[in-house]
Amino acid sequence: MSAKNKMSSMLEEFKNFALKGNVVDLAIGVIIGAAFGKIIDSLVKHIIMPAISLLMPGEQGYLAWKLVVNGKEIPYGLFIGEVVNFLIIALALYIFIVKFLGLIMKKKEQEAAAPPPPTKDQELLAEIRDLLKHKNA
Repeated sequence: MSAKNKMSSMLEEFKNFALKGNVVDLAIGVIIGAAFGKIIDSLVKHIIMPAISLLMPGEQGYLAWKLVVNGKEIPYGLFIGEVVNFLIIALALYIFIVKFLGLIMKKKEQEAAAPPPPTKDQELLAEIRDLLKHKNA
């Protein structure tokens, strides 16, 4: 096998691997997930946590919430923001996967459980069977 044939064979195998539906779907899911994560992150950092800061005593925002121990700062406000971020993403994923996709899966299961209607051939064969049973009885 020549080097040119090996290279084209390897490129063909790579194309078959890389462009399979599952790989492309996964790539699209990762890109959309990253974009969704950025939207949720912005929602938490720019809307939810500043709104919480309005309810909390003190004039500083959540970014400035810190404990000082022996001269060292522990920025717990940042941690709370990340926890809220995680909880919103987890809730959105739960709603999408369990509630939305769960409904789709239930419908597919119900459709799969119901037997398909008989074809014309099957109907004719059932009629012939019934006629033969009636004739022999």
